[in-house]
Amino acid sequence: MRNRVLLVEDQASVRFGIREFLETHDIEVDEAENCQAARERFLRMRPDAAVLDYALPDGTALDLLVPLREIDATVPLVVLTAHGSIDLAVRAVKAGADQFLTKPVELPALLIILQRLIDQARLKRHQQAGLALEQRARPEPFLGSSAVIRTLEAHARRVATADSPLLLLGETGTGKGVLASWLHRHSGRAGEPFVELNCASLSQEFVETELFGHEKGAFTGAGAAKLGLLEVAHRGTAFLDEIGDLHADVQPRLLKVLEEQRFRRLGSVTDRYVDVRLIAATHRDLGTLVREARFRADLYFRINTIPLRVPPLRERAEDIPLLACRLIEQTARAFGRQPLELSRGAEEALCRYPWPGNIRELRNVLERAVLLSDGPALGVRDLRFETGASEPVVDARSLTLREVEQRHIEAVLREERGRVDRAAVRLGIARSSLYQKIKQYRIAVVKV
Repeated sequence: MRNRVLLVEDQASVRFGIREFLETHDIEVDEAENCQAARERFLRMRPDAAVLDYALPDGTALDLLVPLREIDATVPLVVLTAHGSIDLAVRAVKAGADQFLTKPVELPALLIILQRLIDQARLKRHQQAGLALEQRARPEPFLGSSAVIRTLEAHARRVATADSPLLLLGETGTGKGVLASWLHRHSGRAGEPFVELNCASLSQEFVETELFGHEKGAFTGAGAAKLGLLEVAHRGTAFLDEIGDLHADVQPRLLKVLEEQRFRRLGSVTDRYVDVRLIAATHRDLGTLVREARFRADLYFRINTIPLRVPPLRERAEDIPLLACRLIEQTARAFGRQPLELSRGAEEALCRYPWPGNIRELRNVLERAVLLSDGPALGVRDLRFETGASEPVVDARSLTLREVEQRHIEAVLREERGRVDRAAVRLGIARSSLYQKIKQYRIAVVKV
């Protein structure tokens, strides 16, 4: 995507010269001739950088620096002046300027400075969004040769570059988050942030402040302003997992972002504009939720522009051996183990099991097997399924109380993705007690 610069200058001839030069270097330029227009354009445009002339008809660049920083503190600001002085430069930097240049400015030097500042700001946004971790590990969402996974890949490649909202449908643990990350990396926004929020794990208040941010003093405990994830994801992708659990009072605010690309932080009366592509995911039947008046119909139709269904593991059993070998290889490497093989009997057992937890459950079973095994190959005895040994179903009445408790703890930990604090709340016990039971039952806790 082209970088965008806001040029604030009252002399039309100067604006023309700078704009023509920057546009020849593939930079999109918007213009403002005074402070008031600059604030309005900045808020609506959300540029990658702004160049501000010091002397303007209704004020100076110093009058602009603070309000522009309040709108978006991540945008670099460059001040130009025909009467440079050390005192003025110091005042400008203290007020928030990233660079102070005297006029007439050398345009090649201005270009280099803008590119450097924009790259630095983009890197900072990426770090905020946690992209460093994503760059280290990029799972493949289409591993396998089954017809359903090949169909999914073909559809995903066709829509990856579109800017329309995407809705990923599928059971829990099928890899919707992995697919969302892949879609971002293969989109026109690949160089921008990818931000994820699980709507099911947060209350209405937390969802609102995480999505939209808040101003200082917006509520008790809001000691400082907070940047919302939508602002962090500006020009990138926002992935809302389990959108079917999004609180009803938050749904109209999200719809407004999709339709008008604007929102307000909690405690603010100022609209903020963002350019974000939305990818949503759910394991729920949103159509049923709409009919039951538990999900807004207008939001459903907006996010359902391009639906992609991620198949459950039981519909692609032929892919299980390849998936298992890849997961075993990754886990062994992560835990410093020698490469492990998968025995024929273990492979058959994996293919027979129905995998209600899908790929996430497969990963957990294999990670536990790698951790606890001693030999060079994983056998049937190394596999501990949630429903018993290597068979699809076991009558719970045949289990001891100890086995029932152990399997229930393992199931809750898996559903909470290895987060012990959340699992303890669901189990109704203290976190220290849960740690004792994890140690007692030798449960391998792996965060996913």
